[in-house]
Amino acid sequence: MSGGAGSLDYRSAGVDIEAADDAKGRIQRLVESTRTAGVVGGFGSFGGLFRAPQGPGNVLVASADGVGTKIKVAIEAGVHDTVGHCLVNHCTNDILALGATPLFFLDYVAFGALEPAVVEAVVAGVAAGCRENGCALIGGETAEMPGLYTPPDYDLAGFIVGVVPEDAAIGAAKVCNGDVLVAYESSGLHTNGYSLARRIVFERLELTVSDPFPGENGATVAEVLLCVHRSYLAALRPVLGKVHALAHITGGGLPGNLNRALPGSLDAVVDESTWELPNLFRVLEHGGNVARDEMFRAFNMGVGAVAIVDPSDVDITVAAATAAGVRTWVLGGVRPGTGVVQFTGRST
Repeated sequence: MSGGAGSLDYRSAGVDIEAADDAKGRIQRLVESTRTAGVVGGFGSFGGLFRAPQGPGNVLVASADGVGTKIKVAIEAGVHDTVGHCLVNHCTNDILALGATPLFFLDYVAFGALEPAVVEAVVAGVAAGCRENGCALIGGETAEMPGLYTPPDYDLAGFIVGVVPEDAAIGAAKVCNGDVLVAYESSGLHTNGYSLARRIVFERLELTVSDPFPGENGATVAEVLLCVHRSYLAALRPVLGKVHALAHITGGGLPGNLNRALPGSLDAVVDESTWELPNLFRVLEHGGNVARDEMFRAFNMGVGAVAIVDPSDVDITVAAATAAGVRTWVLGGVRPGTGVVQFTGRST
């Protein structure tokens, strides 16, 4: 049975092998710029080799994540490096919440129609994030899947592996009654809440990516919404031995992430009067007529991470963050309860 008179090839089916080869050539130098002492071999193999970390009781910590619909803003603005950087920082913070520091990273970028220049920009951001966090980009995948993604859309995901001595891992089991919550300032939305934020900004406020964002001193919508997700590694690495638990405030906000750092017998009491909501979140709240409780579930509200520490270690924790250029403040404390986050001090 004949399927047609013409001769078919992969390109006619929507997959351009030459474009894929071009993309690989563009990213080789970026990958090599992240090389660390643990890397074995070079670019272009079927997998990445990394020496197993030496040390008593070391355990590997792994995590995978994406950047959600922040990619839609990147596509609209034609700015693709920031989302790659966001991806690495997000994954770094996730394993940091267990006390781990990163070893290596792998990325995955999927297109409907592969654009080598876009691949290069995305991987440039990934490489920048890897250099910032001291981890090696040892592999990844660039896929072209016509019919699954509609150009210019693409998707991005990352996989990180880190290490921590097992007895130094942090988490809910180490949290004590009377501990203090130390908040770490976010750099905007980070990588969560963009489906709601985009609807407010582009539909309700009728702004474009090139318009000034209200109240942001001339910064454009693209600049505000594409601000890189902050890594807290430099701020926390010097005091990881003092931190009992750490919450990375991502999807679900403070109530849906800080509770993950609590045992079932203790509550985190967050005092909303300890910080002023950044302008970005006020604009979203008013522009979308979003209830305050929903704002706290959808967004980080200016708090990118929360460390739980003994009262005697608050000063050293704050000093380490200040030295790394990250603003912190005492957000509240830990009290007997049922493993939930409570809020006090809300202004009308």
